[in-house]
Amino acid sequence: MTLSNAVKQRIINLASKKKITLHKLALQSGVPYSTLSSFLNGKCTSITLTTLLHICEGADIGIKDFFNDPLFKNISSDSKIH
Repeated sequence: MTLSNAVKQRIINLASKKKITLHKLALQSGVPYSTLSSFLNGKCTSITLTTLLHICEGADIGIKDFFNDPLFKNISSDSKIH
């Protein structure tokens, strides 16, 4: 699994765990729903750390807790570093 895919899945799982829609997560985070939707639907391939931090704040978890998930155990790079 790539890092981007793991982040996408973690956001989806987080909303589900909190029993809120992705739209509500966006509202609570102060992140435009269009930004969140574009990332989750693959129209945008990356997300900034600042946006991810806002999502974590909206979900009432720390960024450390976001990445403390089995999804991130066996990830691969999205692109090769030259």
